[in-house]
Amino acid sequence: MSDQGPVPLELVDRDTGIPLSEAVFRTLCQALRAGFYRPGDRLREEEVAQRLKVSRTPVREALGRLMAKGFVEPAGGRGLIVRSLDTAEVLELYAMREILEGAAARLAAQHASDPEIDALADLELAFEAHLDDPAEMARLNRVFHETIFRAARNRYLDSALQELQDGISLLGATTFSAAGRPSTAAAEHRALIDAIAARNPDQAEKLARSHIQEALRSRLKLMQGR
Repeated sequence: MSDQGPVPLELVDRDTGIPLSEAVFRTLCQALRAGFYRPGDRLREEEVAQRLKVSRTPVREALGRLMAKGFVEPAGGRGLIVRSLDTAEVLELYAMREILEGAAARLAAQHASDPEIDALADLELAFEAHLDDPAEMARLNRVFHETIFRAARNRYLDSALQELQDGISLLGATTFSAAGRPSTAAAEHRALIDAIAARNPDQAEKLARSHIQEALRSRLKLMQGR
């Protein structure tokens, strides 16, 4: 379990009409995305059931789905652990991030409303107010990019990007813990907002792709322990 505390119990919504196992699965996916569970953390069926106040059966089914998707793996008879991505998987993930987030930025430059652009600017100000807090920067960065996804107005692209977020949750420590990355990321965000506000799809896509390329460089440095 990460040091961010237990999975919030309120995330399991029993009033949606969906099967309980599906609700537990969505809860655990959200917990992974939010960083409540991180690579190397152990997930034991009984503990998860107690924490979420559900029976073990829906938890067992949800964990089985997580394992099938490659998010967790057996931990030698001690439950399951959240997987860590190897270098090849990281490169594949960032390749798709570059393509999809570039497309999202292009579409956002065409379709974003003025309130959405204002929201991006507000998120960037909040991001820059927390340059000494990598965890909060990571949270704000996630919301920043999700705002661009929504502004793209493409449900299929949004679905693909949301799926990608699950893979991102397996990356481990945020790149905002790398020296110099917070300030350069902030500058990249500002330039991207300007391109979207200027309704310049080509520039927005170019900047978004460059932003992901820089994030990959920081990620590889973290993985190499530099």
